Amino acid sequence: MDILLTTLLLFYNLLTGAGDDSTSAHKLLTAIAHQDAGPGSTSSSSSGTTDGQPTNVFVKKDPQKDAPKVKGIYVTAHSAGGERMAKLLNLLDRTDLNSMVVDIKDDYGYITYKTDNAELQKLGTPQRYIKDIHATVKQMQDHKIYPIARVVVFKDTVLAHKHPELSYRNKDGSIWKNGKGDSFVNPYRKEVWDYNVKIAKEAAKLGFKEIQFDYVRFPEGFEKKEASLTFDKTAEKRVDVIADFVKYAREQLEPLGVRVSVDIFGYAASVPAAEGIGQDFVKISKQVDVISPMVYPSHYSTGWFKVKEPDLDPYATIKGAMVDTHKKLGPLGPVYKPVIRPWIQDFTASWLGKGHYKKYGKAEVEAQIKALKDTNIEEYLLWNAGNSYTEDANF
Repeated sequence: MDILLTTLLLFYNLLTGAGDDSTSAHKLLTAIAHQDAGPGSTSSSSSGTTDGQPTNVFVKKDPQKDAPKVKGIYVTAHSAGGERMAKLLNLLDRTDLNSMVVDIKDDYGYITYKTDNAELQKLGTPQRYIKDIHATVKQMQDHKIYPIARVVVFKDTVLAHKHPELSYRNKDGSIWKNGKGDSFVNPYRKEVWDYNVKIAKEAAKLGFKEIQFDYVRFPEGFEKKEASLTFDKTAEKRVDVIADFVKYAREQLEPLGVRVSVDIFGYAASVPAAEGIGQDFVKISKQVDVISPMVYPSHYSTGWFKVKEPDLDPYATIKGAMVDTHKKLGPLGPVYKPVIRPWIQDFTASWLGKGHYKKYGKAEVEAQIKALKDTNIEEYLLWNAGNSYTEDANF
């Protein structure tokens, strides 16, 4: 197919005098690609249909072709706007790490900087954790750091309490919360979609090169509690609602030239679909430039990937997760397949109890990176909630 497309492009250019980058030539190739990947196609670049239904085809045009192979760290808004930022910048300056994932809308639902956007102020609750967002972005630019804006979507305690109609209510009218005290907002509500996309658009205009959506899902165990809650919904399946949001966000952000990435449960690559929380690994992956499965060894239970204690064997756990990820996404081909950039573990899971966890440091971080390399994964992100990373690891 590549040879055919190239031949057609050369022939088209000869007829029209168009250059390789001409809009007309691009439209011709896009139309051919769409036709080739349509329903019933046997091309290896597309499955053509999903469960008997035509897929929504879009040809991925990487808006950040010159982006580095990302090796990044998570940075809270408190760190980005505080004294710890200098230490993190130094870490990236002297290692192969080259990217920061910065909270722009955090796990509670706060917008983490001062925004003058009236639409965001209407639904959102800004907190000036990052005192000068423009200066923070410039810092990253000056240090040649690839900046990624993390936007936590449907886990939003602040919005749930500010606008209960956008959340889940118990029978007594109170806002539902999980065992940790967190509340979620309703993915069936379009207002929630638009609110988060507007935050993403502002982040793009501030200079972030990529928008990373996290908590793109229903609450864990939702299928068990759904019947007892009051909330607006349609007949659409949860996995389709979530995939539709991602598609919508990607379409809205595409004109701004930023990548779109999504964090997803690591086990979603190893099961047909996580129906309860609404995460279908393939459906989401089709709509993003980057997919980031959260494959922390500590988050897998005994027996995963034939490993007795996953946290004690980071290499085997990560390798098993990546084998499953390749199996899941391999059939998609280049039209759909996103960059695979996993989140890996740089923290110690002491809550697992004696004999079930190990202290994570240089050896454990490097074992995970080696597992990624051995499964042909070139990018990764390190998670540590306190932003205290292993300084001497070979990244």
